[in-house]
Amino acid sequence: MTEILSNSSNLLHVSNFQDLISSPFQGTTNALSWSRELAGDFEEIVNAFHFKGTMMEIDEEDLLLLELSEAGHVARETLLSDFKFLSELGASPVLNIITNYEADEHPFFPTDVYSFHVDRSPIATDTFLCTYFGDPSELIANEDAIQKIQIPEIREQLLKTYTGKKADFETYLRENFFDLHYQAIDDARVIQAGVGHLWRLAVDHPESKVLPCVHRAPKEASGKKRLLMIC
Repeated sequence: MTEILSNSSNLLHVSNFQDLISSPFQGTTNALSWSRELAGDFEEIVNAFHFKGTMMEIDEEDLLLLELSEAGHVARETLLSDFKFLSELGASPVLNIITNYEADEHPFFPTDVYSFHVDRSPIATDTFLCTYFGDPSELIANEDAIQKIQIPEIREQLLKTYTGKKADFETYLRENFFDLHYQAIDDARVIQAGVGHLWRLAVDHPESKVLPCVHRAPKEASGKKRLLMIC
């Protein structure tokens, strides 16, 4: 079942950027959303860029060079404002137009971004993301997910492919990012992050006091390119 901006034990909705960055993660809350309805034509910005391959990164200079309609100008101002907010926070925002991501060819355990996963960092940080156009990211409460390496059938398959010492198996799982990936339980509620909402997600890092947020990139079911800012 998929819901849009649903109430969930791990989500908290805020009304401005300051609350987004200052509200603490605590208890089961590990995802914050600045919920907003954006004006402007973001599709015009997407269509202004032509590229080969599956993804193109756009910087602020690229945006400023565009000749846009009034609605496109409004959308550009929002993007530039979000660049500014996040950069002043000390983050390094990246704006991408995405046709699709490269899929992992692993036969039974893909570790690409289409798989439910958590982010990890050696230092204290959060993940910020916003989909301005196209299919939005998806989230799931930790209680609705199980770490894939804890599923007996999957763990057995991983052991069959592992050729190192048994004592080093857990290190192997971590070094190959298998431990970051999750499987939704049968009655899980998959939550769409929505279009235009700026999210802050908890990351697995040494100082974190909450579980990391489980999320994934969507399959591009609509056929539209995505316009995504992430850092």
